[in-house]
Amino acid sequence: MIKELVRKNRSYRGYDSSYQVTKEELLDLVDCARLTPSSINRQPLRYYLAWEKEKVELIQSMTKWAAALPKLTLPHPGMCPTAFIVICQDMKLAPNPFLKDVGIAAQTILLAAVEKGLGGCMIGNFNAKTVKEKLSLPENMEVQLIVAIGKPAETVVLTEVGEDGNTAYYRDDNDVHYVPKRKLEDIIL
Repeated sequence: MIKELVRKNRSYRGYDSSYQVTKEELLDLVDCARLTPSSINRQPLRYYLAWEKEKVELIQSMTKWAAALPKLTLPHPGMCPTAFIVICQDMKLAPNPFLKDVGIAAQTILLAAVEKGLGGCMIGNFNAKTVKEKLSLPENMEVQLIVAIGKPAETVVLTEVGEDGNTAYYRDDNDVHYVPKRKLEDIIL
């Protein structure tokens, strides 16, 4: 079952804008992340939830998507996510970045989203200072990652990495998104 969730957990860059993610759904996703392991059990992560249209649009305006496809504007107009979770770290609890914890929490959030029929995308391309200011976050909070959440409205296909070793994702003429993955035998030492 977990392997199927992992297969379905793609970085979606197109969403059904008619599906509104609720505060309750976001709370449930963060509740799953809350239960994950934390380095030396400090638990310094905090979560800013955005499901209201104005907040979602504000966060969307501060993100950049799909750097490997610079000629495309993603998400396409009208296909933006309807919620975001901004993962922050309370620097009073842990003054050094707990990046492992951020990754574990984000992946857990996305797997829980897939289980609900939702999807998302981890977004690292943003200006943390600007996000912190625009969201009026407390001084001790540092923005680590933004996770988009919504109802996926695009096709993402896993393919094998070709002979040339190129792992860059790409889209075809029908806007199908392809993600090359290395073969299992190629990653085992």
